[in-house]
Amino acid sequence: MASESPVQRQVSRLASGTGTPREFVLAAVGVYVLWVVATFVFEGRIQTLLRPDATLDRLVYAVVANLLVGTLLAMLVVRRIVASGVVTPARIGFRPLVRTIAAVVAAGVVGLALYVVQNPPTTDPVVVANVFAQVVPTSIAEVVVCWVLVGGTVEALLRARGSNRYVAIGVAIVTASVLFGVYHVGHSPPFNTLPQVALLTVVGVVTSLVYFGTRDVYATVVFHTLLALTGVTQSLAAAGRLETFTDLIVPLFAVAFVAVAVFVAADVFFVRRAPQT
Repeated sequence: MASESPVQRQVSRLASGTGTPREFVLAAVGVYVLWVVATFVFEGRIQTLLRPDATLDRLVYAVVANLLVGTLLAMLVVRRIVASGVVTPARIGFRPLVRTIAAVVAAGVVGLALYVVQNPPTTDPVVVANVFAQVVPTSIAEVVVCWVLVGGTVEALLRARGSNRYVAIGVAIVTASVLFGVYHVGHSPPFNTLPQVALLTVVGVVTSLVYFGTRDVYATVVFHTLLALTGVTQSLAAAGRLETFTDLIVPLFAVAFVAVAVFVAADVFFVRRAPQT
């Protein structure tokens, strides 16, 4: 039988959960690139999120870019990382239920307060609920890819190489935040412009502080979604389409529910039940 090539050996190691931190970083970056490309193809190219009436386009974007790539594929790689023993579930944000509930409530209160004090275009609860539901599937993918997968793996790689704990966290914060900002080149205007990419990198730093401070992925998703409300409502107002969100949009909530259900299922069955090697 012919011997395996170096690439084949590396793929086998990753699939079995025995890869090195460096190999997992490369896998994480690969998922990130695929996710950005899918975001551009199904959202930025046709400006899906700026068209509230584009139900089918929004569904395809949410399913392909955010559910299949940004959540399921990313969580499968996270499972391999946990199985390898590089990180523990708690270290990358998957905490006990009671602690998570408390963190989510705190993140929700702080996030809503930040939204209100920024003088947003609207505080109509129906509009806010619609926009929140629209953003949730994207936010889940953003947090999983940029922070859990890339940020958590970068931190683990640096710690494995003997770096100081705070240096490792600092590098992970910068990496996750920059990648989050850059990823928006695949989105609709105005988020794909250079000033917005720079601004969103700063927003990414705020999310990073919440993620690495709480080590709770659900609280981070809630806080990150609330942070996004201001930018999304402003873009909708600038496009003259905010009034289309004044009635409850059932498909948005249906997609959001599915996104949360998929994420919770991936957490329970992929990450928390990952076999330790």
